[in-house]
Amino acid sequence: MKASETNLLKFLQGPRQFLVPIYQRKYSWTIQQCHQLWNDIIRAASRDEIKGHFLGSIVYIERGLYHISTVPQLLVIDGQQRLTTLSLLLLALGEAIEKSGQSCMMTKRKMLNHYLVNNDEESEWYNKLVLTRSDKDTLISLIAGKKLPDESSKRIYENYKYFVDAIKNSNISLDDLYQGISKLIVVDISLDRDHDNPQLIFESLNSTGLDLSQADLIRNFVLMGVEPKEQTELYNEYWYPMEKSFGNLSDSVLFDRFMRDYLTVRTGRIPNIQQVYASFKEYVYQNSPLSVKQIVEDLYRFSKYFVKLAFQTEKDKDINLALQDINTLKVDVSYPFLLEVYDDYESHRLSKSDFIAILRLVETYVFRRGICGVPTNSLNKTFANLSKEIAKDNYLESVCVAFLLKDTYRRLPSDEEFARELVVKDIYNFRNRNYLLRKLENFNRKEIVDIEAYTIEHIMPQNNDLSNEWRKDLGESWEEVHKTYLHTLGNLTLTRYNSELSDRPFKAKRDMEGGFADSPLWLNKGLRNLDCWNKATIVERARSLADRALQVWEYPQLSEDVLSKYRNKGTEGETVTYSLADYPNLQGDILTLFEELSKRICNLDSSVRMEVKKLYIAFKTTTNFVDIVPQKSKLRLFLNMPFDEMHDPKGLCRNVGNVGRWGNGEVEVNTSSTDEIDDVMFLINQSFEKHRDEE
Repeated sequence: MKASETNLLKFLQGPRQFLVPIYQRKYSWTIQQCHQLWNDIIRAASRDEIKGHFLGSIVYIERGLYHISTVPQLLVIDGQQRLTTLSLLLLALGEAIEKSGQSCMMTKRKMLNHYLVNNDEESEWYNKLVLTRSDKDTLISLIAGKKLPDESSKRIYENYKYFVDAIKNSNISLDDLYQGISKLIVVDISLDRDHDNPQLIFESLNSTGLDLSQADLIRNFVLMGVEPKEQTELYNEYWYPMEKSFGNLSDSVLFDRFMRDYLTVRTGRIPNIQQVYASFKEYVYQNSPLSVKQIVEDLYRFSKYFVKLAFQTEKDKDINLALQDINTLKVDVSYPFLLEVYDDYESHRLSKSDFIAILRLVETYVFRRGICGVPTNSLNKTFANLSKEIAKDNYLESVCVAFLLKDTYRRLPSDEEFARELVVKDIYNFRNRNYLLRKLENFNRKEIVDIEAYTIEHIMPQNNDLSNEWRKDLGESWEEVHKTYLHTLGNLTLTRYNSELSDRPFKAKRDMEGGFADSPLWLNKGLRNLDCWNKATIVERARSLADRALQVWEYPQLSEDVLSKYRNKGTEGETVTYSLADYPNLQGDILTLFEELSKRICNLDSSVRMEVKKLYIAFKTTTNFVDIVPQKSKLRLFLNMPFDEMHDPKGLCRNVGNVGRWGNGEVEVNTSSTDEIDDVMFLINQSFEKHRDEE
């Protein structure tokens, strides 16, 4: 590597051509950055004491890539943004000098011949700076004074016009402006391909990560190390089509997500979204026998699955419908698993019907958990490792088993839990309420109803000041009924007559034009036969809708023999199942105390589950947060958190971090009376809150 400080204009002089590699990102400087450069040049031009202004570095490969010609071709590794912006400014200055008619130290012709073109050359050797794709054609057209191409570079033209206007509106003379430009200094860094590693130098120059996205770094890493011919082939055949499918990577966030999910599939680990480039390099080095082409081919194949998942562009309508439902639930954490399943489907290891069944099972798993309030923070790990649990010779069955055997915070809620929570949950303020109502409405329908054209109607009105007719229908405890059931599933429906229905009495809503009895929607079908609306009818309708929901989001039906086969295959060690009957001390007052305390613990959140172990009774959310050991005269509790983090104003806790105990955690609490439950629950809740949001 040779590095030297040099004047930018001298650097550009002489026959030479700067080529921006095909894999480099497009020109991306904005007006804001051009404005900053303009101010720096004006400052340098107006102050004699400023002898130079440092612009940055230009890094290029000096030899070894291209055939020898009269014009040395230099492959730009870093600095294309600076070179392009200065070329636009010099072009605008040349145009301004010609239009001014003034006698200046430079002419437009000299400006072009010295800094923008190789005047003695023709054809491909003529232009000093050769960009990529639409950037290239736009810059060449501007320099030649020709009409812009149909697909021109908006950024190139906008920045050129900025400099044209800035020069026109400035009070500085054209000679002084040229003097300001002549003070620009760059570091000229030339690399020798035979001795230097361009990628390592490129990374060190961009170590702040401010200029380049993870996508830029990965693309450069993949393509920079191969010869130009192979670069072009790989870029045109794989990388460019992949970029186009991601919207030309104008926003690299989606590509970064894809790389994270791809690496999760290939390594079984979830990389940090901000460090996917480093993780990708590690993956490549660990799989060094793979050629660059093999890695790019694999990336391209999986990118097509990701794009179908993210944008729902699958041509098969049945599959695409399932993808749309999954994406409505916004569970992109399932993508690593679905990418692998997609690959198996495309490779004919999985039939279309089984593929759709798996997609629907993922949808069911996520939605049931959402209704039941099961914490979602562990879903990424659940899906990242799910494929390891699958026997691909019995694909669909093993996927069903994998979901069915998950317990505690990873569980697939049962029909009983799902239906129970559906009846009482605040659906109106639930994120996926429209999805829920759409699926219920269109279940087994061929004529699909677009519910986005409808609004949600509260059958019992939201208005707290209910009319006398409504109070009469709801009964003496109308306020409690209104508060409890207003936003629940049983009280919600769809209509296009929301303003007309308003707060009218139920019969008026039922019988008016466009009312419930006149509605074509399935959701309103049962309302036409009712004479009043009260707690009983709300609950009855909710249960009816819950029954329908059990069919929409169907629980996998496998025999216990099948589950046992997988259970025995996948477990080691203890397989004994324990119950409360195995605790002889749970009787009399201690049993009463335990029942009251366990009820209070389970009511903390729907995610809480009780598991009876050999030595203690565990209460879990993401993990054990309290374990109970029944004794003859008391319940001994172990709270799973550090003793010094516990807020214990009454001094009930004991530090058992350094002594043997059966439960989990450093904190021991004893209770022997129901009068102490409030104090004990204050402590238990701290442990629960600590673990509920942990992965």
